[in-house]
Amino acid sequence: MNQQCFVLEFAHSVDGRIRRIHISYRAISYLVLTLLVLSACTFGMASSYWHMSRQVSHYNQLRTDFDHLRVRYQQLKQVSGLHTQQIASLEALATEVSAAYGISGPSSPPSPEILQADAPAGVKESIKEYNFLKAATYSGIFHRYAYAWQDHAMPSLWPVDGALSSGFGGRTDPFSGEGTFHTGVDLEAAVGTPVHVTADGVVTSAAWSGAYGKRVVVDHGNGIETYYAHLSEFRVIPGEEVHRGQVIALSGGTGRATGPHIHYEVRLRGTPVNPYKYLAKSPSAASTRAEHSDLGL
Repeated sequence: MNQQCFVLEFAHSVDGRIRRIHISYRAISYLVLTLLVLSACTFGMASSYWHMSRQVSHYNQLRTDFDHLRVRYQQLKQVSGLHTQQIASLEALATEVSAAYGISGPSSPPSPEILQADAPAGVKESIKEYNFLKAATYSGIFHRYAYAWQDHAMPSLWPVDGALSSGFGGRTDPFSGEGTFHTGVDLEAAVGTPVHVTADGVVTSAAWSGAYGKRVVVDHGNGIETYYAHLSEFRVIPGEEVHRGQVIALSGGTGRATGPHIHYEVRLRGTPVNPYKYLAKSPSAASTRAEHSDLGL
């Protein structure tokens, strides 16, 4: 039985002999099928590689966006922390000023219905003044001057004789490893090191305060306060008048601290400011001890 096939003839250029090659249809079919399979596999591999490349590119873009968002989140977190501190300061100011002016506002902000009620003119004026004082800023409504007996109203002393171990501003939190805002400076000090107040003032707080641990707050007038945190022992009480260079506490490592040191803050109208601009021009605590002793304080 003859099988149909293709015949390829090749003629020799010298002697003219002819050579015939017989290729069956079945072999041709196998060859075409093999080529189709190879083409499909090649196309599939190329398509998979292209798809994988797109996925990698998309992943890299998402990771870049995530890093940008994380940085932005840390920035917003710092701003939010400052705003929270300022709001807390303004609320305390509103309470203090309202009490000073004899304004007794309600426990919560008055609603529009109360303001629109048919109340006496004096009551409406009191409510209006209460809201104004609560929303006011320090610079706009209230300014505390230095006490008359103060000789040194501006922080002008290092609270301890120690190296600066952590500065003011953005830093990596030693506990969480995340970015955070440091509201003061940390000064190296062994446990029990005397802590000196940096200006004349009045002690407003000497108590435990959360992450600060044992903390002393001194009001120097003009809206300036200084904080001394992570203490081991108090040497003053609230309401006590203190003079620059006086020992107000002993250093320690209480509260949220990785080791013994002093956390020192300067606050202006409730907002933390960089203490280093005061420290850079200030003498050490030791250089004022003789002056402090001469005054008999």
